[in-house]
Amino acid sequence: MRPYALPRAARSRCSRRSQEGEPHIMSSDQQYPYGQQQPYPEQPYQQYQDPYQQPVHDPGATQTWQAETWDTQYQPIVQPARPAADAAYLPPQGAYPLPPEAPAPQPAPRPAPQPAPRPAAYEPPAASAEYSAPTTVGNARITDAQRARAEGRSPIIPPGMQPAGLTAALGLLLAGGAAAGQYALLVPLILLQALTAAGWFRLNGMWPARQGIALAFAGGLAADVVLLAVGRENAPAAIIGTLGVWVLLTLVLQLRSRAGADERMQGLMATVASAALAILATGHLAATADAVVVGGIAVAVAVLARALPLPGAASAVLALLAATVAGIVAGGLTDIGAEGALLGLAAGGCALVGLRVASYDYPSRFVHMTAGVALPLTAAAPAVYLIGRALV
Repeated sequence: MRPYALPRAARSRCSRRSQEGEPHIMSSDQQYPYGQQQPYPEQPYQQYQDPYQQPVHDPGATQTWQAETWDTQYQPIVQPARPAADAAYLPPQGAYPLPPEAPAPQPAPRPAPQPAPRPAAYEPPAASAEYSAPTTVGNARITDAQRARAEGRSPIIPPGMQPAGLTAALGLLLAGGAAAGQYALLVPLILLQALTAAGWFRLNGMWPARQGIALAFAGGLAADVVLLAVGRENAPAAIIGTLGVWVLLTLVLQLRSRAGADERMQGLMATVASAALAILATGHLAATADAVVVGGIAVAVAVLARALPLPGAASAVLALLAATVAGIVAGGLTDIGAEGALLGLAAGGCALVGLRVASYDYPSRFVHMTAGVALPLTAAAPAVYLIGRALV
């Protein structure tokens, strides 16, 4: 290796000092050439060692790993720990055998499935002194429809005497209004149309149906207004024209409904039929006053006779005879005369048809108090109008 050489400036300075006679001080590099170490004097005291200083690596020392190692050639011998002095009095811990395992319980065998016994024919319990035969007559909570179904009777339930009395009162009001004038007849007629619209919807099982009832009732009112505007001479055109317009209006409204197809069809038919009946009741306003008087009295007598507790056929015959007699009597009070018997018989027959419709398929009390009251008079309106025009 190349020996260390002083820089040029240092050499010139040293030569200049030597020429001037100054003592020359050699550096440590000049005193001790490269590769030699300067001897250190022995220290009489122990040298301080920094605790934070890293230990000097000694290549001659052998490092030993004090934990488990993967080296299979060298494993340190672990000295067993000596028991503490406090635990010297404890007895030595020995190993004890585990208790024998208890045998697992065996599940009980399932019994073989037995065939189900065949049901025997039902036999009613024998009558005893403690219990009587079941009956529904004394139960006040069940309806007439439930009682008829439980007893196996016909689904036709007549309205009874109370609706018949209301029908008779309304018929007499029509007769009195017709005798008083056309506008006096308008008040009971509007009541008849309202009962018809509400009762028909409930009779068809559609409730609540406020829009349909309002639409049908509005059709009856529109027919009344048109008839009063054009006069009795143009009554057929007014009634048929109003009916056609209302059918078209009902069809448009039902097409805009978001209900299902079956529900829309049922609502359409119920609304059209209810509106047609309400408009048909306008026939009392279109008929002559004498015909309305005879027809109203005949219907009132017919429904009262039909409500009597008599067998079905006898009650119907008695109702027709009573209507005919009432027509004769009422015809004698008017200009119709004895021909009022025909008008009374026709009006009584139509009233029985209306009662039959209001009695069908287990009707409720609401049906009896609406359709059962209004349908006899509504169904008699065409006969009153047509036969009244023919007789007068």
